[in-house]
Amino acid sequence: MSKIKILPEILSNKIAAGEVVERPASVVKELVENALDAGSSRIVVDIEKGGRSLIRVSDNGSGMGHDDALLSLERYATSKIFKDQDLFAIGTLGFRGEALPSIAAVSRFDLTTRAVAADTGTEIRVAGGKIKDVREVGAPVGTMVAVRQLFFNTPARRKFLKTIGTETGHIADMVARIALGAPAVQFRLTHNGKTVKDWPAASKALDRVVDVLGRDLKNSLHAVEFIDNGLSVGGWIASPRVSRRTSRAIFIYVNGRFVRDRIVQHALFEGYAQRLVKGQFPVAVISIKLPFDAVDVNVHPTKSEVRFARQQVVHAAVRRAVAQKLYEVDLPRWRPADHTTRVQTDAAAKVSEATPNDFGFRTSDLGFKGTKSRMPVSQQISDDPYPADRIGSDVTPHSAIPNLQSGDAQREIWQQKPFGSMRVIGQFHNTYIVCESEQGLILIDQHAAHERVLYEQFSGRATGAEISAQRLLVPETIELGYREAGVLAKMIPEFSRMGLDVEPFGGTTFVVKAVPALLAEKEVKPILIEMVEKIAEIGAAPGLDQALAQCRIVMACHGAIRANQALSDAQIKGLLDQLDGCDNPSHCPHGRPTWLRWEMRTLEKSFRRIV
Repeated sequence: MSKIKILPEILSNKIAAGEVVERPASVVKELVENALDAGSSRIVVDIEKGGRSLIRVSDNGSGMGHDDALLSLERYATSKIFKDQDLFAIGTLGFRGEALPSIAAVSRFDLTTRAVAADTGTEIRVAGGKIKDVREVGAPVGTMVAVRQLFFNTPARRKFLKTIGTETGHIADMVARIALGAPAVQFRLTHNGKTVKDWPAASKALDRVVDVLGRDLKNSLHAVEFIDNGLSVGGWIASPRVSRRTSRAIFIYVNGRFVRDRIVQHALFEGYAQRLVKGQFPVAVISIKLPFDAVDVNVHPTKSEVRFARQQVVHAAVRRAVAQKLYEVDLPRWRPADHTTRVQTDAAAKVSEATPNDFGFRTSDLGFKGTKSRMPVSQQISDDPYPADRIGSDVTPHSAIPNLQSGDAQREIWQQKPFGSMRVIGQFHNTYIVCESEQGLILIDQHAAHERVLYEQFSGRATGAEISAQRLLVPETIELGYREAGVLAKMIPEFSRMGLDVEPFGGTTFVVKAVPALLAEKEVKPILIEMVEKIAEIGAAPGLDQALAQCRIVMACHGAIRANQALSDAQIKGLLDQLDGCDNPSHCPHGRPTWLRWEMRTLEKSFRRIV
């Protein structure tokens, strides 16, 4: 007797349901996506007891006739694909023909629908995958699907459902994600007869974004736009000063479909590089539109993942669009304080007349010598956001994606040197530099600001700019573990280009003969050990960009001036001038802000000078 048997249809439907229907929110997703495919402009989702007792989705879409309604409950019955080629150019949210029969197989299922041209509607009642009743009924144009007692015939699945509150939360999140991707459609969600959320149709997509993410974010959202060769990247990203502790506020859409995609998410993080501290996540809505045949949406049972035909092109486009926008919005937008005369100390006056190569810094002052002013932007490394000066350079291997351009306003703001032109009031707790601008009070974290300056100077050294190295009178010997020694041995050529002259000394011992002049008075052993440990932790990927960036961050952190360190007027002025020469002056390499601003109006309201 044969051991292999064909499964009964009901059992195969239950197996399919196990892939498609994970929880009540999965049912809502499939039904709402079908409603959108039907051209609905209004979708109502009613649930009871977190979807355990009832899930009812009503829409005003095109509806179905009698025969189509019956066919929709058969497996692999669909109106959205017809031939092999259609699988690779899918433009609808649903397409497999599995959702309705799978849901009906594990619930008590009612379908009521009416097509535009029909005089009456059709009602079909199903229990556990078996059709119980089919009849004509009076119904409005559109479709209503009611799913009762989900998993009533698969108790093993039902017992894994969470509490009513948890399941309701998953459904609310699911409807919110779909609503965010379809702003022109009205959505309403009710639970036990009470309205949970009502999203009215929005004429502007930003209105729906604000409605879903919260109105307090409206002034912190910035539009992202990129279009080239059939690929467009749009959406909104929040200022780096608005972040979350999880990735729940990241929404990615591909041709209107909400997805979780590592390629796009990684590109988003790269765009925010050095603007968020570790453990923080951005708030972003990224919408990618590209030809249907350039993306495969048939790679996951729930259609929550996609595969791009040209992943690197999509990655580069998202990263560049985000980085360019953040570069524009992060530029300081204040003007010097409106004083016709400005009292300066003799030292500060000398600094103001100094050449760009001499800002008054000395090794004994801040731990680094005077260096060149802003490096040629063409020499900046790829892990820094794209400044306006890089317009026209090919910064990615994909020449099909042109560089975005920042406007003349941004260039003008940059040329004003907002940091160096402020009036310095003094230091607060020998940690923060207090300055005055026309727009209010500016507080600068001296350690974070100096970290940014040093990081960009080390970055210039790594890409060919000249930063001198200083040989040690007494070479320092460093003993490492076996793994760390292997990492350091591989990194010796890269460290040499960064001004660190390291040579093997036998076994796992190394000798350091020279260090960058910027770190001449720092203890080199802990710096080198931390750099090697960072590389061992993240790995040295091809190109070493991420590993070397971490090394530069470590060197900048160790070399920067500290909190509780008093600075002279000349040192402060020199630091601010050098900060003006940075490509990303608003954040330290760890992502912390370098400055905070209190506008004059805020201060006056705090002192109740104005209402």
